[in-house]
Amino acid sequence: MSTQLSRRKFLVAASAGGVAAAAVVATRTAGETAPEDKQAAKQGKGYQLTAHVRRYYETTKV
Repeated sequence: MSTQLSRRKFLVAASAGGVAAAAVVATRTAGETAPEDKQAAKQGKGYQLTAHVRRYYETTKV
């Protein structure tokens, strides 16, 4: 029984560590936005010319 108990503790600790690591990654990537995207967010709703839109326009040129 002690083998199952220690295995169970290991699995709980491993899953908790995975959740914590995912939370750290999510908070780091959420805070990293491009300056132009921050400016676009301040402008409000509607069409916004951002870097990814400009890249798309560049790919559609003939």
